[in-house]
Amino acid sequence: MSTLLNDNISREPILTPRLKNWRADLPENTEQQTTPGKLIYVNEINDIWLEIPRYENIMWGGAWFSIFTSIISAIALIWFNIEIYIIRFDFYIFIMSFLFMFFIISMIRLSLRMALFVPRDQPIRFNRKRQKIYVFEHHRKAWNPWAKWPTTIKVFDWADVHGELSRESDRYDQGFRLYGAVCQPGTHTVTERFIFSHATLYAAPQLQLWSHLCQYMQHKPVVMDPIYPGRPHNWAPRKGMFWPPALDAESRTAPE
Repeated sequence: MSTLLNDNISREPILTPRLKNWRADLPENTEQQTTPGKLIYVNEINDIWLEIPRYENIMWGGAWFSIFTSIISAIALIWFNIEIYIIRFDFYIFIMSFLFMFFIISMIRLSLRMALFVPRDQPIRFNRKRQKIYVFEHHRKAWNPWAKWPTTIKVFDWADVHGELSRESDRYDQGFRLYGAVCQPGTHTVTERFIFSHATLYAAPQLQLWSHLCQYMQHKPVVMDPIYPGRPHNWAPRKGMFWPPALDAESRTAPE
């Protein structure tokens, strides 16, 4: 792994501002790639477009556990208040019970949204005929269950995208993470960053993924089979992602 890193990275950051937990700048996407390319996962690959998934590694089963425990808590709270009100009405207990019930309802709503409506796969599409990439992003507003959680599709010119590697120690995402940095045309000034691939234990899969993406967009022959065929079981039971029809069609077709 260390040899692969030493052969394919810069020693100091090229892009500004610097990426947090920066580990490496990867070869430019127009350069000859020396690392053998290999996808980690793949949703679709053909002569026009490629789609890679981005699975967020969260314990989705915990949402269902939270729903169950919240419902039990709500039932217990209601039963407690009935027992109290039979004896006498206490305004202080009423206010505290109301606030606690609001918290429980908020937790149930949050858990239901996490379990049923948050896309577990937020893919990126690469259209090599148009030389553009399409980044699907779902914006979860912290832990506010009452706010809107919008979905956006961002479109970037592939020529403006640079690859970066970081070393993460996040609770759910530990290891090497692959970033895409979008720069102003012809410069190293970053205007936006996004995650290409969440953290892997070793750097090699991320370097191979970046190499594969570059070679694919260069119209070179690439390995079609990923490291892990199929999808993780945690992606069931639903996809939960919807592309606007116009962008969906554009991202999967060649220009006329």
